[in-house]
Amino acid sequence: MTAQAVQQEDLAVVIGLEVHVQLETDTKIFCGCSTDVADDEPNTHTCPVCLGLPGALPVLNEAAVESAVKVGKAIDADVPAETAFHRKNYFYPDLPKGFQITQYDAPICQDGELEVEVEGERRTVGIRRAHLEEDPGSLQHEGGSIDTADYTLVDYNRAGVPLMEIVTEPDFRGAAEVRAFLAKLEEVLEYLGVFDSQRDGSLRIDANLSVVPGEEIDDGAISDEALEDANRTEVKNISSHKGAEKALSYEATRQKNAVKRGREVAQETRHWDESRGITVSMRSKEEEKDYRYFREADLPPLRVSDWKEQLEIPELPDARRERFREEYGLSAEAASKLTSTKQVADFYEDVAGEYDPDLAATWVADNLLGELNYRDMAITDVADRLGEFKRLVELVADGEITTKNAEEVVLREMLDEGDDPETVIDREGLGKADEGAVEGAVAAAIEENPDAVEDYHAGEDGALNFLVGQVMQKTGGSADPGSVNGLLRERLDE
Repeated sequence: MTAQAVQQEDLAVVIGLEVHVQLETDTKIFCGCSTDVADDEPNTHTCPVCLGLPGALPVLNEAAVESAVKVGKAIDADVPAETAFHRKNYFYPDLPKGFQITQYDAPICQDGELEVEVEGERRTVGIRRAHLEEDPGSLQHEGGSIDTADYTLVDYNRAGVPLMEIVTEPDFRGAAEVRAFLAKLEEVLEYLGVFDSQRDGSLRIDANLSVVPGEEIDDGAISDEALEDANRTEVKNISSHKGAEKALSYEATRQKNAVKRGREVAQETRHWDESRGITVSMRSKEEEKDYRYFREADLPPLRVSDWKEQLEIPELPDARRERFREEYGLSAEAASKLTSTKQVADFYEDVAGEYDPDLAATWVADNLLGELNYRDMAITDVADRLGEFKRLVELVADGEITTKNAEEVVLREMLDEGDDPETVIDREGLGKADEGAVEGAVAAAIEENPDAVEDYHAGEDGALNFLVGQVMQKTGGSADPGSVNGLLRERLDE
């Protein structure tokens, strides 16, 4: 159907993803160079193998293969009896050999799926394949972006880091769905222990997007014929969930506008310019034949299908979420917060193992995570202080400090100053007020505020709250507000 013919029809968006995930291994996929390159000088983690020098031969990293099989198990994919590596030939400055060792028609994982919740509705995204390959190097554009830079520097420290490319079916009908899928995928990968989201460049997304007449979509599915008729644009250089949503929202709008104006959408590769919030044309889109795939003769076939049954994987986020609801009686919202990462879930279970699960949930999900988020910190930044945090919860549970002071003073100073809870309590004089001091403060508040007492007897709700505030002020916030409330009512009603 021509662009002119569909001008007045509703247009639907069809998106498929190619997600490149750096696997968390100590060494690169085909050599012994370290993958721990953060903050190191450029081109210092290289050797003849990852630089593609003549005569250098690759040796496959077993840990990378184990990680790939674990991913396959988590997405319920098939692991074929035999897989193989191929050479993907293309020229680019960050590819030292002039080809990339990857997998073509024999990927290590095939026909998987991942269940995702989108706007309260659960749906399944098909995963066509997931294969192993080596990462290229990285480019640093000086003086501008890729199309405006004065010159470009190449760093081969990243060349050879193990990658897993996860290719989905064209199951997405909008950018918000893509963002939800990426968040869920990253969550699963982190639970498996094969991925570190804090590593620079650890997740990179290429997206294929087409717009088609709405009538071509039947119950969310699109026919192969309709996909073949639609020109597909590949959007590259996406490195985050938020970036994916922005880039694909922009590209969908651009293509819809082109079709509605009677212009044909070119089949091309486009670059996402995050600084300008637009996609820009890079080149015409390559086809498989352009890469001239052929078998990698220096690596034998891989037979690891039995590993899927042998390798153990940890409890995955959906299962842990459900267990938290059943075992600890948590709400769906609390369980979701507390399983957002494996580190948060582990931290919570350590606390819940010693204290009331509801109290532990409030302190971890609301108080601690809220304060960490405000400081742009993660749970991993305080993992080594678990004992101090548990001590704070214990002090609250035993009534040794008020919840208000624990939340608003002690926790914040623990995070800002690095002190333990007892040090903060002693320094700020926040120990629990004794019974006599509280009774004296109650008596003083009643005596000093006769108007508030009169308002209380007249039935004004705010009067009691005012008097509670006066008592809390006199005790330096060290009295329990609930106890103060009860004591005031008792004295006033006498």
